[in-house]
Amino acid sequence: MGLEMRGPLLFVGIGGAGSRIAEKAAAAAGADCLRISNDPADLGGRSVRIGTGGVINPSVRLIRAGAYGAGPEIEGAMSGYNTVVMAANLAGRAGAAAAPVVSEMCGRAGRGLVTFAVMPFGYEKGRIFESGIALRRLREGPGTTIVVDNDSMMQSNPDLAPGECYDIADAAIVHVARSLGDAGAGETGILAAGRGGRGAEESLRDSLKALYGSAPPGSVRRSMMYVMGGGVPVGEIDSVSRIAGGILGEGGSHVDAGSDGPGVVMLASIRGTTKFDGYDPLGAIPAADTLDWQDPECSIDCGLDLYQME
Repeated sequence: MGLEMRGPLLFVGIGGAGSRIAEKAAAAAGADCLRISNDPADLGGRSVRIGTGGVINPSVRLIRAGAYGAGPEIEGAMSGYNTVVMAANLAGRAGAAAAPVVSEMCGRAGRGLVTFAVMPFGYEKGRIFESGIALRRLREGPGTTIVVDNDSMMQSNPDLAPGECYDIADAAIVHVARSLGDAGAGETGILAAGRGGRGAEESLRDSLKALYGSAPPGSVRRSMMYVMGGGVPVGEIDSVSRIAGGILGEGGSHVDAGSDGPGVVMLASIRGTTKFDGYDPLGAIPAADTLDWQDPECSIDCGLDLYQME
């Protein structure tokens, strides 16, 4: 899968994790980077700060209102770029709040957009609902959305610490982001990575297990396999390519052998539903029966003499 990338290219990071990933990917691709967050600790270099009116612990809805308030500054920073590659951790408040807003801005400007959306671990119960709402908005918005499912990665590698899962996901995103090129706009993809150091076939097993933990086996339309790690024998690359092709059927798996990274990474284009559709139970309500779906829910100070519950 992929997107026809028209330069100039801008990498946009939302929140702390998203900004870290975008900075690494931009450096690898030789492109510009923009950081967006409500937390000054996440910013540096070229950045836009989202104001939250001095609230110390703002909600997702308050940060989203601040993102709309910073809209002219964000749109100005993206002006002149034909394609945006956005990285957002939807388990974080800044990512869940601002990623749909930036997506909306790119759609209005007719700008190409590829979004890497990192989903929460299963035990992060308080973050699943907000991440599900944000992901649904991204998938229904412009461009291509590539989902990174930390929970499925943890399920396929239960001995990994959360930090190790993040490191594997970050490395996979950086490698794939700098090599995108031919996927269709408007698609939803799943990015699944296996850890390296145990052989390509074992890493492929991990990545396929994580992939099918996110979406049913029959939902994969086509895929791209990245075999990373210096010095992988060509016979081993051929072996995992044949295995992946046999499992995925005619959708097959094209191979890109990289020089570094966590191991085998699968980027699959998905049709139909995924596990993430259950993250937002309100998503079952038909759009015709939903009020103001085009306007994301925000918490703003309307100037009324009411106690602000933030």
